[in-house]
Amino acid sequence: MKPVLRLLCELSSRKWVSSIAGHVAKSGWSRRWIAAFCKTYRINADEAEKPLDEYASLNEFFTRRLKPGARPIDPAPNTLVSPVDAIVTACGVIGEGSSFTVKGQTYTVPELLNHSPRTINYTGGYYIVLYLSPRDYHRIHAPVAGAIVETERIPGRTYPVNDFGLRHLRRVLSRNERLITYIRHESGEVAVVKVGAMNVSGIRHVEPLNPQLNKGDELAWFEFGSTVVVLTESDMFQPGDRLRIGSPVRVGEALGIVRPRGRRSDDATDTAPDASAGR
Repeated sequence: MKPVLRLLCELSSRKWVSSIAGHVAKSGWSRRWIAAFCKTYRINADEAEKPLDEYASLNEFFTRRLKPGARPIDPAPNTLVSPVDAIVTACGVIGEGSSFTVKGQTYTVPELLNHSPRTINYTGGYYIVLYLSPRDYHRIHAPVAGAIVETERIPGRTYPVNDFGLRHLRRVLSRNERLITYIRHESGEVAVVKVGAMNVSGIRHVEPLNPQLNKGDELAWFEFGSTVVVLTESDMFQPGDRLRIGSPVRVGEALGIVRPRGRRSDDATDTAPDASAGR
């Protein structure tokens, strides 16, 4: 059965398939599906910025903003917060050869970042993989305050990034379309990698994109479910108790502490183990 599923995923990963799905979701008559979509995925419609009947299409609802205050941002100046509503798929220290493991598959930072010269910044750093299901709020926010130093769009496929895709398809996070935002925080650099997926017809930065971000500012949005990977520089990030594989997180919740440059340490108590080991 698995070879058949792999074949179906390969066939459906073509960009034209996602393009068709996107056109359908953006059509005016798709708005009649919104109420059923909310019921099927148990979406809290009360959080939406507008009443359901004011959305012109399913896509407009899917990429909705929320009411002010629906996602409070952790106010502590030294925290890194979740950029999305999601499930933690994997997290840990980036290992030897700039590698990290997700669902039993080994990735490298250079391939994820399209061999960018910035790859060297993340040697020995920390990675967090966050999966957004169809029920989740799909706008992406800044995990830290800082200046945007670079953005890059990497063309690719649209393989599913759910549990099956991550386990049984070859390195989908590095083969799918990606939109990367590099943020320079006072303690170091953070990469926010937005990964497209099956039926995701677009990953878009907000316009205009403010070059100087406050923590929690809106960065981008997905059109249908996908994954975000957050990378931090070596010895910059100390994970908190909330950051566990399988745990749900919401925009603005603290995932851990960003260490000031002058207080970084090699002390074992400050080094997080690879939480994906044995998964």
